[in-house]
Amino acid sequence: MLIVIAYYLLPPVLVYALYKGRDVPFHWMFLVFGVLLSFCGTAYVIQTWQIWYPDSWISALLRIVTIVAGMAIAFMVLALLPVALALPSPARLEAAKLALENEICERQRAEQALSELASHLEHIVEQRTTELSNVNYALKREIGDRLFAEKSLRQSEAQLRIEHQQLQQALRALQSTQSQLIQAEKMSSLGQMVAGIAHEVNNPISFIFSNLQYAEQYTRDLLQLIKLYQQEYPQPGVKIQNYINKIELDFIREDLANIVSSMRVGAERIRQIVLSMRNFSRLDEAEMKFVNIHEGIDSTLLILNHRLKAVGNHAAIQVIKEYGTLPAVECYAGPMNQVFMNILSNAIDALRELEATSYDINNTLTIRIQTEFLADHSAIIRIADNGIGVAENSRYKLFDPFFTTKPVGKGTGLGLSVCYQIVVDKHGGQLRCVPASGQGAEFVIEIPIRQSGAAV
Repeated sequence: MLIVIAYYLLPPVLVYALYKGRDVPFHWMFLVFGVLLSFCGTAYVIQTWQIWYPDSWISALLRIVTIVAGMAIAFMVLALLPVALALPSPARLEAAKLALENEICERQRAEQALSELASHLEHIVEQRTTELSNVNYALKREIGDRLFAEKSLRQSEAQLRIEHQQLQQALRALQSTQSQLIQAEKMSSLGQMVAGIAHEVNNPISFIFSNLQYAEQYTRDLLQLIKLYQQEYPQPGVKIQNYINKIELDFIREDLANIVSSMRVGAERIRQIVLSMRNFSRLDEAEMKFVNIHEGIDSTLLILNHRLKAVGNHAAIQVIKEYGTLPAVECYAGPMNQVFMNILSNAIDALRELEATSYDINNTLTIRIQTEFLADHSAIIRIADNGIGVAENSRYKLFDPFFTTKPVGKGTGLGLSVCYQIVVDKHGGQLRCVPASGQGAEFVIEIPIRQSGAAV
């Protein structure tokens, strides 16, 4: 009975051992061994049973099962024998344990060294981080300072540009004022000279012109007296007849009237010139007043008449006047005459330049002057020539101070600039240059009839 208990107690012990040691190698072999012990216990119980109740086939079957299970375990053990032999012995396991312990110690020392190194590295990183933070803060401050300096520099540059523009404007204004002063001084000197000459010439010419009437009357009376003498004494003496023949009395009688008439025409011409000179100078008219624009243009043309005539190789310049009906215009007479003088002089220069380069004898050199009254109470004066014209890129700079299209030494570049200031600044008008129809250039002057803007 105790043998059966021993057979049946061993399998549960093996199962419990396998449950506690799941990582034991070949655990399935223990299970098979437990099954074999269970069969052995069962076989012992059956043999005991057969003592009272004999049954040979059950006993034989248990023996066969036991033999098969034993052989199966034998073959399994035989197959696992190389693996079991390959398992380390306790000495080797002890040596491996010592090696593992040494390796663990080494790893612990390495971990400690790594920890110390990590701590050292953390300290270095903290130091470097602090240094980098300080450097970063310094860089930020430097960048801020540079940005502020750049902003200040940009503001300074902008201020300098503004000041430079202001200086340029002041310089242009100074140059313009200087040119105006120079031109005004020249025109003042010219006006004083013209006025002085006109005054000095006016006195003797007035004396001559006033006495020409009496001289003409006396001449007619003397010729009538001689005629009466010839009628009363048709046969003069030899001495008188010889003197009559010597002086050619008949020719003197015919030519003397022509001479006196020519003297009258010349004196009248001189009076007109003197009057035009006085009208052009206008020294006594510093204030704005109503004047006849046509008289100012005619006076200017009379002064420039010597340049319009055919002299030497120069052909005559034909002036075509197409005057409209203009009322008296409120303006500064002297400066306006200066405008007419400068524009007409430039037109003459352009015609003479054309004549010197490519003049066609079949074409007449002409200056056309047109005036008209606009409905908006403005006076228009157009002065056009058929000269060389003005280039497109130069037309918009004509009124700039010191700009000239003439050769060096022949133009100061102040004439048209002064004209622009007189027309635009002083009179609130307009002055522009447009291409003339066909050839040449045309200057258009537009000024209000009244500067106050009142209705005409």
